[in-house]
Amino acid sequence: MGKDKKEKKAGFKTQIGGQALIEGVMMRGPETQAMAVRLPSGEIDLEQWELKPAPWYRKIPFVRGPINFVITMIDGYKCLSKSADKSLQGIDEEPSKFEKWLTDKLGDKLMGVIMVIASVLGVALALGLFILIPATVTKMIAKLIELPDIAKNIIEGLIKMAVFICYIGLTALLKDIRRTYEYHGAEHKTIACYEAGEELTVENVKKHRRFHPRCGTSFMFLVLFISIIITSIFRIQWGNLWLRVACKLLILPVIVSVAYELIKLAGRYDNILTKIISAPGLWIQRLTTREPDDGEIECAIKAFIPCIPKEEGADRW
Repeated sequence: MGKDKKEKKAGFKTQIGGQALIEGVMMRGPETQAMAVRLPSGEIDLEQWELKPAPWYRKIPFVRGPINFVITMIDGYKCLSKSADKSLQGIDEEPSKFEKWLTDKLGDKLMGVIMVIASVLGVALALGLFILIPATVTKMIAKLIELPDIAKNIIEGLIKMAVFICYIGLTALLKDIRRTYEYHGAEHKTIACYEAGEELTVENVKKHRRFHPRCGTSFMFLVLFISIIITSIFRIQWGNLWLRVACKLLILPVIVSVAYELIKLAGRYDNILTKIISAPGLWIQRLTTREPDDGEIECAIKAFIPCIPKEEGADRW
């Protein structure tokens, strides 16, 4: 980048975002999506593909949130699965008898079946950890101490946040997850470097913070926080636990849509309001990101560069 271009770009907010993968990073821009994965050989495998023009719903506030959330989850899981395969290329490992049986029976459909099963288990785990368990524990507390519904909603929300933070903290103890959190840090630092108008080099990227307001961690915190408010507004009754869980699932799209608009606002502007919105999520990112090494930053830069649009300014809010 030339000096003039740096000055023009410095301090702007980009729409380019990303996700940490297994031994790599995925980045998504307005026109292109790319993923860079470190292979066992030490080389970086770069894959990129053009994106279709933004569909109609992406321009409609409070409609785009839930739809984008689902699509992003599916897309992110596909990239995560791809990166797992790529990061194991060339590593010979004798499959178990069960794996051989699955391959014989399912053939090319095996990966699709595994993805579906993993998705179902992931949703079930999320429902159990963040909806069923907090509601059950809160109801047990309410049997011991008489509480108004607003107090129950607050206690339930605090339990959800505690479960969320503990879950993140415990997973960070696992070596593979900790390394993924390092790639998460590399992703954030690379975006910050670009937004600062600096040339994308390993040395420049290393100088920047690993925390970013437009992050999935911040989004999840907002979902949990907003659920307390919306649950209180809708006055979901505590009489029947399963009815309460069903009602909370029905209003989940409303919660996600509000959280999505707030996270976009925080990523687009830098003022007192957006700093307040971002503060808790940025704090929690101390758990979900780690300082990356040079190789991890190199991966993030490789994935980011193809996502920069050809037309200057097309990646800005």
